[in-house]
Amino acid sequence: MPSKCRIMCDSTCDFTAQQAAASEVKILPYHYVEASKPDGGLSGDDDLFQSRSAHEFYDAIRHGACPMTSQPSQLEYDRAFQEAYEAREPTVMFCLSSGLSGGYEGALMSLERLKQAHPDEEIRIYVVDSLVASTALTLLLEEACRKRDGGLNAEELVMWANDARYHVRTVFMVNNLDSLHRGGRVPKGVAVVGDALDVKPLLHINLDGSLGIRGVVRGRKKGMRRLVEYFEKNRELEPYGHVVCVGDADCPEDGYQVAAELRRTDPELVVGRPTIGPTIGSHVGPGMLSCCFWGADRRTEKRITKVKGIRTA
Repeated sequence: MPSKCRIMCDSTCDFTAQQAAASEVKILPYHYVEASKPDGGLSGDDDLFQSRSAHEFYDAIRHGACPMTSQPSQLEYDRAFQEAYEAREPTVMFCLSSGLSGGYEGALMSLERLKQAHPDEEIRIYVVDSLVASTALTLLLEEACRKRDGGLNAEELVMWANDARYHVRTVFMVNNLDSLHRGGRVPKGVAVVGDALDVKPLLHINLDGSLGIRGVVRGRKKGMRRLVEYFEKNRELEPYGHVVCVGDADCPEDGYQVAAELRRTDPELVVGRPTIGPTIGSHVGPGMLSCCFWGADRRTEKRITKVKGIRTA
């Protein structure tokens, strides 16, 4: 059955280039640069690690690189939407959470210009605020592709996504507080003390798409166990089944260990293993581990614990 709509997403979805091509998802890249260095230092497009491997990227950060990130330009959004318009293909654009970036607002601005340029036509292009990021966006986008391939049109896919995003559960651990401190998420004193005590923050995404703290643990091994425990406590099999994504920022062995522990809880579990891309990786640093899966509607929870969100632009 031919697809009823086109899907686009920004590069924070942590797809590989091969996965994006196979799933027929057009990717709009974020960008990263060390503006403080005359030659740009660690800079480039977030091209799903095609021009620079994940290890090269994260190893540069380990050796002192401090890249900053920016969302796709208005020209990039304009070109992508114009292409969809000219192809007469209904299109759904998935964006990184508006609580973490201005990309969603940028996409809306571009779409509004396209509609103003063609006031007498129906423009079937839609922009979805995913309210999630990285590995969680991977999970949402993979299911969106299945829904599209199953026959949903653009309008139906938007309706599905606007509800499904609240059923995505995510918890992730950063290796240390250095990157969060550099980005202004925690004070220097907290970062120094936290690293000295080997404290690992456990983070999640609030309902409004902002970054939140779920707890802290002493030591990485305990943090890895907490990821598995959160999955065991909060997963739901219906309607999406035995699916989970374990993402890592250049710490694949830890990711495979978490995946193995998850499979022990459910031998039928399908575990995706995405690599955290450069955009989110610039803010969380090497060593991040994430566990994302489908659970009960998060809107039934009242707890919101905010930290200063990752703003990419």
